[in-house]
Amino acid sequence: MSESRAVIFGSSGRRLTGEERAFYRGEAPWGFILFARNVGEPNEIADLVADMRDCVGRADAPVFIDQEGGRVQRLRPPLAPNYPPAAALGALHAAEPETGLRAAWLMSRLHAFDLMRLGINADCLPVLDVPVEGAHDVIGNRAYAKDPAVVAAMGRAAAAGLMAGGVLPVMKHVPGHGRAFSDSHLALPVVDAPLDELRARDFAPFAALADLPMAMTAHVVYTALDPDRPATTSPRIVGDVIRGEIGFDGLLMSDDVSMKALSGDFDEKARAILEAGCDVVLHCNGVMDEMKAVAAGCAGLSPEARRRAGRALSLLGRADGAIEAALREEFSALTGAVA
Repeated sequence: MSESRAVIFGSSGRRLTGEERAFYRGEAPWGFILFARNVGEPNEIADLVADMRDCVGRADAPVFIDQEGGRVQRLRPPLAPNYPPAAALGALHAAEPETGLRAAWLMSRLHAFDLMRLGINADCLPVLDVPVEGAHDVIGNRAYAKDPAVVAAMGRAAAAGLMAGGVLPVMKHVPGHGRAFSDSHLALPVVDAPLDELRARDFAPFAALADLPMAMTAHVVYTALDPDRPATTSPRIVGDVIRGEIGFDGLLMSDDVSMKALSGDFDEKARAILEAGCDVVLHCNGVMDEMKAVAAGCAGLSPEARRRAGRALSLLGRADGAIEAALREEFSALTGAVA
């Protein structure tokens, strides 16, 4: 693991190009991430994942995907059912809490079946953001509820379902994206809420799940914490809030460095992310020139990052032996969704 560079990269298509293979072999990213452009037939996906791991010479290299359900779901039929969004599960919880919690666990456990058969071993889920009225719908129905306690409970169930299937969860977007009034894919959101309000609502689900192995930052400025820098590049937010107040000591990855919320050259952005205290930089779009610049700004994993990465990877592959067909039938009965 000491040879790995502190970065997660995407790739451009359904199979690696010769240039990508050479680049990954030379730079040795810690992990990879898949998007819809990488999704073909099952054997194509499995071959792509295996090829990525072969490039870095690590059979346990994490391969991430955003498989939430609802509008954020990279695997679609026939690879996986169209799962409901988190808000639909939250509505079940509002009517009958135990049903909602069971549905959240089941959906994640089914995600794990879908992912593991393709070799994908990490899912950027659960979403622990707590929306407020009038916020941008970039989170919207991706959130379980507007009550932090419900978000925490549902997020705990979702993370447990993934881990029961041998898949690593990544909670997002710490310390909270729910009250942002713009989409960080397109612009830098600024949140002016006072600190006590942030503590009571935004931070609470992350603090409740601080024992999870991985988390992803929010590209959001919180003026009460750091008026100049978003959480992803703020040493104060990473050190004092995420590591300190929230108490998260797992592997901390940035949100996508190519999103418009972050300014500057790619090597500068990568350095700022790592200098702020994040463990790993995430770059998603597979554009080679950008990846080369990001790699230039990323050193190897720090000793603390190696420790956290090792802890996360030690949880891989511990599937519970559950019977897939029975769980799909139960999920369909609970939710009315075809699973």
